[in-house]
Formats: sequence, C-alpha cells, structure tokens
Amino acid sequence: MNKPHLLLLPGLLCDYRLWRHQAEELAEIAHITHADLTQSDSVAELASQVLAQAPEQTFALVGHSLGGDVALEIMRRAPHRVFALALMDTSAHADSTLDAQARLELMRQAECDFPAVVTALLPRLLHPGHLQNKALVHEVMVMAEHLGSVTFIRQQRALLGRMDSRASLGQIACPTLLLCGLQDLIAPPALHLEMQQSIEGAQLAQIEESGHLTPMEQPHRVTSNLKDWLGTLQRPSPQMLRE
Repeated sequence: MNKPHLLLLPGLLCDYRLWRHQAEELAEIAHITHADLTQSDSVAELASQVLAQAPEQTFALVGHSLGGDVALEIMRRAPHRVFALALMDTSAHADSTLDAQARLELMRQAECDFPAVVTALLPRLLHPGHLQNKALVHEVMVMAEHLGSVTFIRQQRALLGRMDSRASLGQIACPTLLLCGLQDLIAPPALHLEMQQSIEGAQLAQIEESGHLTPMEQPHRVTSNLKDWLGTLQRPSPQMLRE
C-alpha cells in the first residue's frame, strides 16, 4: 500500500510526546515524521526549517497551536508540497495588545522561575476535569521542563511576532480538518468556526471534555478523527517535489 507521509508539528512547550497516541495508532496507515519547533524565535524561520527536513514527497500536515501557526506559514510559501492540512487548537489571529503584554510577562517570569510558569499555565492548557489526572499533569510537566525556559522564551517570541493569517486562509485549497477542544481557553471553538468559514470545504471537529492539549487530553477521539480524515483523502502518487 502506498502510505502517505504525515508530518506532525507540536505546540508551545510540546514535542513528539504530544502525538504519542496518534503516532502509534496511525503508523500502520501513514509514514510519521515529527517536526522540531525549538530552534528559532521566528515562525517564518521555523517554517523554513520544517520544510528543509520534511519528506520530499507531498505530505499531509498537522499542526497544533504554535505548530498550527507554522503550518499556516508553510501553506503560504509551499502549498504544492501539502496535499492535506489539519489545524488543531490553533488561532489564525495575531496577538492583541493584551495578549502581547501577557506573553511578555510570562517570558520575564520564565527567566526567574520557569517551573512556576508551567504550573500557572496548566489551568489554561487542560480541561478542569483533567487537572486532577496526576499522570496527565505529570506528563505535561515533564515535557515542558524537558524543553525548558530557553525554548519557552524562544517560542513565545515566535508567537509574539507571528503574522495575522486570516487574510490568507481563503488561499488554502487542499482538504482541511479543523479540530479543537470545546473548552480550549487559548484557541476557543469560535476561532475554528471563523477559519472554517474562510477555508472552502473545511471540516470541523469539536472535542468534548478537552482544553488546549487535545491530542493528549482526548487521544482516542483525536486519533479517530485523523484516521477518518486520512481515509477520505485522495492519496497522491509518489513524486519528488522541489521548491
């Protein structure tokens, strides 16, 4: 079987562990590649790095949060390399003045007491019911602390400087899945409805009992949606694409 390539882009303070369940369950039907979004403080530069490391064949692109911003930048500069797109818990908006101020304050705090910043962020990252899930909270904390304050500040700078993507959404022509947690406080469902209205034919899945870290909070539901999405796609024949 000609399996498609699936490129996974994690969110802020996340790495391959965000996609643990999806990568394991989808490996039978797709070639999985994990992107590293820790090496630059610019969304544009992160997109360049991802494209340099991406499969030469066309690929399906999945971005969560910060990874969604990078995915949208990839769609602007290299849409011919992406045959399908999924955006999870993502906002197409640039920061408001208040958002930018809050982000700068978190960056200042992270320089002094990074673990306290991660602890303070947990209620915005997870559904209230999941804050009592010790195993999940531990996994999120370990992942964040492994990436550390330097990566956190670098990624926050990237988000602070990202462009507003709303004007370019109408240019997305590939099959698109939008997915979010119903209780996501960072990128709420209304922002995904807005994107759905701008991207022709986009599908929207809203996941109950989930906050911002939907792939970890509701792994089975997210994997099921991705599996259905991949199953309905016209998989391209193998070809080598160069920019």
